[in-house]
Amino acid sequence: MSGSYDDSVGVEVSSDSFWEVGNYKRTVKRIDDGHRLCNDLMNCIHERARIEKGYAQQLTEWAKRWKQLVEKGPQYGTVERAWCAFMSEAEKVSELHLEVKGSLMNEDFEKIKNWQKEAFHKQMMGGFKETKEAEDGFRKAQKPWAKKLKEVEAAKKAYHAACKEEKLAISRETNSKADPALNPEQLKKLQDKVERSKQDVLKTKEKYEKSLKELDNATPQYMENMEQVFEQCQQFEEKRLRFFREVLLEVQKHLDLSNVASYKNIYRELEQNIKTADAVEDLRWFRANQGPGMSMNWPQFEEWSADLNRTLSRREKKKASDGVTLTGINQTGDQVSQPNKHSSVSSYEKNQSYPTDWSDEESNNPFSSTDANGDTNPFDEDTSPAMEVRVRALYDYEGQEQDELSFKAGDELTKMENEDEQGWCKGRLDNGQVGLYPANYVEPIQ
Repeated sequence: MSGSYDDSVGVEVSSDSFWEVGNYKRTVKRIDDGHRLCNDLMNCIHERARIEKGYAQQLTEWAKRWKQLVEKGPQYGTVERAWCAFMSEAEKVSELHLEVKGSLMNEDFEKIKNWQKEAFHKQMMGGFKETKEAEDGFRKAQKPWAKKLKEVEAAKKAYHAACKEEKLAISRETNSKADPALNPEQLKKLQDKVERSKQDVLKTKEKYEKSLKELDNATPQYMENMEQVFEQCQQFEEKRLRFFREVLLEVQKHLDLSNVASYKNIYRELEQNIKTADAVEDLRWFRANQGPGMSMNWPQFEEWSADLNRTLSRREKKKASDGVTLTGINQTGDQVSQPNKHSSVSSYEKNQSYPTDWSDEESNNPFSSTDANGDTNPFDEDTSPAMEVRVRALYDYEGQEQDELSFKAGDELTKMENEDEQGWCKGRLDNGQVGLYPANYVEPIQ
C-alpha cells in the first residue's frame, strides 16, 4: 500500500480514514500479518533449500553418468581429461550447493523461527498478546471520543428532523390561508404548530452545536492518545522490518557463490584443465598406441616340424596365452615373439573389433574342435551358456553397429552373457533380436 499526504484532505475526510471509529483495526491486523509473514518467509527459504538440494543431486547424477560414458566412449587423451573436468566441476559445485542448503535451513530458517517465537506470544484463549494489547490500547483511546461522536450524531439527527418538521408546518399554514372553508380556530392551531417547530429548531440546533463543540474540544486528546498507541505499533513493526532486511541480506550472502573463494577456484581449475588439452599430443599418442607407431610381430620363417605340420590360428594362440600348455609342439626359429610394450588400452578400443584375417585350420589338425571320433576338443573354451538374467535399461541406447542392440530407458531385455573386458554384454530383446549392449546401461530386475 502507498499514499501521499495533502493539506486539503482535512476539508473532506474519507470514511476510510484512520481517525474514523474502528479503523484502527488495520493497524492491529498488521501485527497478526507480521506473524504470518514470518511463516511465509520460512516457507520461501525452505522451498529454496529443497531446490538447492535437488540441483546438487542432479549435478552429482549427471557427473557420474557422463563420466562413465566419456571414459567408455571413443574420446581419448588430453581432450578426454578436459571433458571429464566438467564432471569434476559438477561434483564440486554440487557440494557447494549442499552447503547453501545447509546454511539456509540451519541458519536463516532457524533464525526466523526463533525471532518469531520471541516476538509473538500466544494466549491461552487464542491470538497473540501483542495484538490484544494494541486492540485494548486503541479501544481505550477512542472510547471517550467515540461516545461524544455518538452524541453529535444524535443531536444532528434531531436538528435535521426539527428543520424538516418546521418546513412542513409552514407549508401547511400557507396552504390553509388559501382555503376559505378553514375556520379561524383551525388556522390558529396551524400557526401555533409553526411557532413550536421554530422553537424546536432553535433548541436542537443549540444542542447540536454544543455537542459538536464538546467533540472538537475532545479531539486533540483523542488524537494524542491514538498517536501514542499507534507509535507503539510502529515500533513493533519497525523491529520486524529491520529483522527481515537483516535476514534477507544473510540469505543473499549464502546464495551468492560468486564471492566464495572455493567457487572461483573450481572454474579457474576447470579452465586450466581445458587449456591443457593438446591436439598434437593426442595425435602422437594415438599414432603410438593405435596407429603405425605400434610394434608388430612380423611373420618370420618357420621350419617345418614333423610334430606339427601347421601354424596355430590367432584364436588358438589366444587360448594358449590364457594358460593352456600345448604338449607335443616344438617351436623352431631363433626369434621368440615379445609382448607388445604398448599394451595400454584406450577408451577408443572398447568399440573396436579386429577380425581374424587368416587361419591355417586344416582338416587333419589334431587340435581342431572335434577329433576323428567326433569328440570335443578338451582345449576349447567352455561354451556352455551363462545363466540368463532379466535386466532393465537405465538410459536410451542407439546401436552403432549391426551387432548392437537399440533400446529405450525402461525397456526390459535378457542378459545372455556376462560383461567382457571392454564393458559389453550379450543380450536378447523380447522380439528375439540378439546383440551387444553397454553393460552400464542396464540394471538387474529385482
